[in-house]
Amino acid sequence: MSRRQAREAALQTLFQLELNPPSEAASEEACQMWALDAAVEEMPVETKRDYSYAASLVRGTREHLAAIDEEIAASTHDWKLDRMTGVDRNIVRIALYEMKYGAEKVDVGIAINEAVELAKKFGTDDSSRYVNGILGGLAR
Repeated sequence: MSRRQAREAALQTLFQLELNPPSEAASEEACQMWALDAAVEEMPVETKRDYSYAASLVRGTREHLAAIDEEIAASTHDWKLDRMTGVDRNIVRIALYEMKYGAEKVDVGIAINEAVELAKKFGTDDSSRYVNGILGGLAR
């Protein structure tokens, strides 16, 4: 699994957790690991480091979710966060986490480029431009 595949697994995991939030009886961490394991089941995990990176993206994005969503909402003046597609919303969340909150700070240009590539692969025809625009605005 490469860093890009780690981001793909994190995206699939965050999307799954958003659609099926952990119940009060289940721990957040256990649900995150279950969802991540389900996401990587279909792709080979080459190194523990990449799996660890995917797990840190999921954990960190979920831990900083309120602050991340607040920043996204502030940058999309006439567009409510809940009107974004789930895929686009989670791609932007991951990129913003990597740019601002991650233990391993990722260069802004790299984070945006990786987010755009995820949007091209998983989003709609307009997702890559939309994600690029939001992240470009947040980077300024």
